[in-house]
Formats: sequence, structure tokens, C-alpha cells
Amino acid sequence: MTFSSEFELLLRACYPLIYIPTPEEERVESAIADCAKRLGDRAVYLWDFVEGYQDNPNNENVGKRNPLQALEFIEKLPDKVGGVFILRDFHRFLEDVSISRKLRNLARKLKSQPKNLIIIAPHLQIPTELTEVLTVVDFPLPSANEIKTEIQRLIASMGQSLDPKLLDELTRSAQGLSLERIRRVLTRCLASHGQIEPEDVELILEEKRQSIRQTQILDFHPATEQITDIGGLDNLKDWLLRRGNAFSEKARAYGLPHPRGLLLVGIQGTGKSLTAKAISHHWHLPLLRLDVGRLFAGLVGESESRTRQMISLAEALAPCVLWIDEIDKAFAGIEGKGDGGTTSRVFGTFINWLAEKTTPVFVVATANNIQALPPEMLRKGRFDEIFFVGLPSQEEREAIFNVHLSRLRLHNIKDYDIKRLAYETPDFSGAEIEQTLIEAMHIGFSQNRDFFTDDILEAASQIIPLARTAQEQIQFLQDWAAAGKARLASRDSRFGRIQTSLS
Repeated sequence: MTFSSEFELLLRACYPLIYIPTPEEERVESAIADCAKRLGDRAVYLWDFVEGYQDNPNNENVGKRNPLQALEFIEKLPDKVGGVFILRDFHRFLEDVSISRKLRNLARKLKSQPKNLIIIAPHLQIPTELTEVLTVVDFPLPSANEIKTEIQRLIASMGQSLDPKLLDELTRSAQGLSLERIRRVLTRCLASHGQIEPEDVELILEEKRQSIRQTQILDFHPATEQITDIGGLDNLKDWLLRRGNAFSEKARAYGLPHPRGLLLVGIQGTGKSLTAKAISHHWHLPLLRLDVGRLFAGLVGESESRTRQMISLAEALAPCVLWIDEIDKAFAGIEGKGDGGTTSRVFGTFINWLAEKTTPVFVVATANNIQALPPEMLRKGRFDEIFFVGLPSQEEREAIFNVHLSRLRLHNIKDYDIKRLAYETPDFSGAEIEQTLIEAMHIGFSQNRDFFTDDILEAASQIIPLARTAQEQIQFLQDWAAAGKARLASRDSRFGRIQTSLS
């Protein structure tokens, strides 16, 4: 259901108090006015704290700097007079006991009248006593068609035209931005060189990064890692490569649905986060990183609002990759958390979206502790596949040493005995192999020379791998994967007992 159809339905059903959290004040007011016009029996009244009511000369400045008077004005109008009353930034006054009481009184009175009170605020902020009388309606970011229309309107106003290919690229790049931000960055481009050029796409992307940073929920993560930077994990890489064109129109015409996502479960430092970055780079999709902890806030309803905002933003930026690192820490023990059920509601909203989403948002979630994940997360339909990423085999350790040494010492990589290095580092994760090389470089640098195979072996002898310090947890993960609970990321995964000493 679109915003317009949902909002019109609420107006016809005489919902008295509606709360719309959105920073796009001008755009939502225009959408509200269009809905009221289609109904035909409701005039639109606008109020803000500085100017009061501004809709017509008879009401001018009524309620100026007086929010209680603004509500009393609505109450004094004849019962049969229809109206949509838009109160800007009214969330700031909801904690006042007189305002809260007056709103609850109005909620009862307006149920039988053709009047609707609309609170527009940049974010959701509802005190507990008003949760039952206020109806929250989300206002989505502009669609691709709205963005394209706005770009065409702006370009036409300058007496110019755009190449269709550039128009499509600008539209795709601007998805996830408000119309105001799109207008601002395009006006900047026109002011700079008099026309829109292909290079201006990067300016739009920078505006998008800035916009995402300001939400303080998602991060726009630059991804330069490639599939070839992943050592081993051949089954997982084959699965990803097979789906390289799955977001194309050709795939839709073939009848393929959009890929939904992956859950990568396994031991820390084995390349799960690297895989998320490599997916984004290989598929040429923007990478959004979600810190689930940022969804939770202190005010009633705000955590759920942030979750909906995250979903709305991710869908507006689709197709994209949404990377959720260590999801097990965010939702561990949700039933026993003493937060009034907030975590459970956020989790419910999130997994329902995972199961029902139709937009091309590819979710890559990583987890280290499978025991902490709620069973609902592992149910089929949330993700396309669950992969277990275990400790690398000797052959995979060779590949990991090759990847890192090719980056560090490509000119003399043949001088290193990579087979011996892989053999002498059993139970080392990819992250521990990288740290071993860094330590070896410190050894060589401190002696004013290059580092050699012996330096790497010396560094390895000083590192205690996680496989020893968290032996029971890792053994549980290996046993869980060996029982067929997940698909193996590596072709030659081993499930023996963890070694306790270096060879």
C-alpha cells in the first residue's frame, strides 16, 4: 500500500491523531494536501510555533508561540467543518501535561468529526501516555519514478535535456536521498559548470554518503576488496559467482527472484566480513553496514521507528548489499532482556522483513556464536543459504599466505616457503595469518632488513590462535556444521579435534 492510499484510508476512517516521522516536510505536506483535495470535504490548515496558523487571513497567527492555543483552535471549530490540521515539529511539546491531556481529549471528540490532526516531525518521539491515541504512518523516500520526474523537471527549467542513459544513472545514484537533497546537489552541479555531466554522479554519491552518515543508523561502506582476495572458501565463492547477474533485468525476464541474502556462521577471523565487502565489489552494488545496536533508543517506540527507517533507507537504495556484522550479539537472549519487549519487537520487525521483502536488498549477516541466535533466524526463507566458515585447511592457508604476500612482496614472493608456512600454522585463522605476517615485518624492519620465512615462523610461534583459547566454542561450531546444519564454505573442511600445539 502506498503512502497516499494508506493516508486517504485513515482520513476516511476518521483517525483523529496521525504522526508522520519524516525530514521531508515540504514533500509530505504536498502529499497530504493532494489526499485532502481528492476527498473534497477537508481544508488544509498549517501551524508552526513561530508563525502560528498560516492557511488564510482569518486564522493568521492564531496559536503563535502557543501550542495549546493551536489545539484549542481545532476544538472550537464547528463539528461539521472538515479539516486536516498539520502541526509542524509538534513532537517537542508532547511531554507537556496540558498538551498531552488536550490531545487525548481531542482524540475522543474528533472520532465523530471530519477532522484529522497531523503531527509532522523529523523523527519519532511519543510519550507513553499517547501511544494508544497516535497512529504512526511512515513516509517513504522518493521512488525511482519520482526522482526521475524531479530531475527532468529541474533540467527542463534550465532549458536543457539529458541523455537517457545519464538520466537513468543519475536516478539510480540518487535513490535513498530526499528530493530536497537531490535538488540541492543538482543545483550545485548546474551552478558549477552550467550543465549536468557524467562526472556529477560522484557528487550525488558523496551526498548520499553524507545523508546516510547523518541517519546514525547505517554506514555507507566503500568496498574495494575482490573475490580473489578471499583465500579458500571455494564453495562459497562458487555460490556467489553463480549469482553475479542475478540482479539484472535479464534475470527477471528469466523468472528468477532477487537473491535474498546469506548468513555466514563460523569462527572469528575466517573471512566472513571480507566476504561481505567482496560481494558488494564483485556485484557492483553499494555496501551498507548496519550496527544493530544503533537501532535501540531510550524513548518508547523509537527503536521500532529506527528499524523501519533502516528498512526504508535500505530499500530506497536497492539494489544494494546490507551487511550486518555479528548479528548474534545484537539478538542474543531476546526473551530474557528486561527492556519491556523492545528487543523482541525490533527482532520481529526485522525477521518479518527478511522473510517478506521483495526489493533487491541482499542481506549478509555474520555470526560467531550460533547458540546465541534465536531459532527463527535460522528458519528457511530468511536467507537463501546458511554457510559455515571454519578454520582454513592447509591448502587454504597456502592460498591465504599467497594473497597477503602477493600484496606485500609480489616482487620476491618466490623467496618464501609458503607450503612450509601453511604446514607450520595449524588451526590459524585468516586474521591470525595476517597478524603473523605483520609481526614478521616488525622483526625485519627493526633489524633494518626485509622479512623472511624464518621471521614468519618465529612470529607464528609467539601467537596463540583462538582455536586454543576458545577451543570448546570452536569445537561446538565444528560439530554443529558436521551435523549438516549449514552448507560448508570450503570444499575440504575438516571437523577433527582442534590441535593443541604447533607442528
